[in-house]
Amino acid sequence: MNATSITQSVQTLKSNILQHVHHRALLQNVGQPTLQEEQLFFIQLPFLNGALMTDEHQISAVTVGIVHASLTEHEKVKEVEATSKEQQLLVLSGDYYSGRYYQLLAKTGNIFLIHKLSEGIVKRCEHQIRIYEDQKRSLEQWIESLMTIESELIAQYYDVYGFTSYTELMQQTLTYIRLKKELDLLKKGQPSFLNKAFAAETMLDSIIEAFQDHLYDMERQLKENLTNIDLTDELKHSIEQYITL
Repeated sequence: MNATSITQSVQTLKSNILQHVHHRALLQNVGQPTLQEEQLFFIQLPFLNGALMTDEHQISAVTVGIVHASLTEHEKVKEVEATSKEQQLLVLSGDYYSGRYYQLLAKTGNIFLIHKLSEGIVKRCEHQIRIYEDQKRSLEQWIESLMTIESELIAQYYDVYGFTSYTELMQQTLTYIRLKKELDLLKKGQPSFLNKAFAAETMLDSIIEAFQDHLYDMERQLKENLTNIDLTDELKHSIEQYITL
């Protein structure tokens, strides 16, 4: 599969997700849901690498994408002015997307998938809540939280369909990409997960340096693992592009 086919596959999944959650009023007021291309890529990865995609796989892939969209909309709600029309519509959009993925899950009749995605949602939300808890956590613990937020739903999806050989690479890549974004926001003092986590810290420069060192280690390990995994050269190149952007 060449680069064009890979891009088309990811865009097709994105289009299918947007089609299932389309709502004119929400589109006019809050725009399209946020869908991260690298997450969509990893949802598709087993099939891009040769696995046969059934109708059930297609519905399940769309469902995982909608779950991500739903949770991301709720994350956009500000802690101040949360009662504004825009903020209320963000909450409603997240709830609407939730209803859509419940409908799709009900159609599949796959109780194991429902169970695993529910488990993933709970675990993901637990790690998001940690930034509001009055408890000191280590650098490694915060990175674990970022990993869970970014990759847990896809990990559960892989587990359901026997794609666990891709899990470690997916977790490493998505965590690396998120940590790069978080560090950039942290340096700029802009709203972010890590900014909330370290809001009370006075030695912010040393914290940023520690995260930067960890990021270098992650990049080295990720590139090493990428050479050893059974993927086509085109897929490896796609992942390399995601981590170098």
